[in-house]
Amino acid sequence: MLSYPMTIAGLKRELPLCPLNENLCIGAFVIFGDCELTVACATELLKRAPEYDYLITAESKGIPLAYEMARQHGDPKWMLARKGVKLYMRDVVMSEVHSITTAKPQKLYLDGNDAALMKGKRILIVDDVISTGESLRALEQLVTDVGGEICGRMAILAEGDAQERDDIIYLEKLPLFNAAGEVIG
Repeated sequence: MLSYPMTIAGLKRELPLCPLNENLCIGAFVIFGDCELTVACATELLKRAPEYDYLITAESKGIPLAYEMARQHGDPKWMLARKGVKLYMRDVVMSEVHSITTAKPQKLYLDGNDAALMKGKRILIVDDVISTGESLRALEQLVTDVGGEICGRMAILAEGDAQERDDIIYLEKLPLFNAAGEVIG
């Protein structure tokens, strides 16, 4: 399998290249199980983070990052937009997302108790990778729908067009690749 070497938050990793179609591959960045990388990325992002009241991320790959950022920052709570409604959730707020890493549209759900806490608060959106911005837009919609104030958008990696956005704080650029594994953008 083709891979792409990267240094992220001072740590070297090999990202497997995964085909999206016959002409385009993406570097698979997964922090699940990589405690060293998760801690290092959280540390570096917090150095650049604006002041905030709560963090929010979307299920699932942003979970370890949001947890570790909140832990390091001393936050007693952080928010999670779920991919499905859970039995314990009440007064749920929903937004739809079209991500390049999933085959069909997904919905994100926020528990009403979290929504109430976010009203009038500074909310920092965090994720592992921002690419097309669809997941980010769904999170932004949830935050604004419940009256939260988006104070920043952060990711470990910016991929594709996200690299050109000036409203995202990120650690490294993740290029796109052709079918041969060559960088195309």
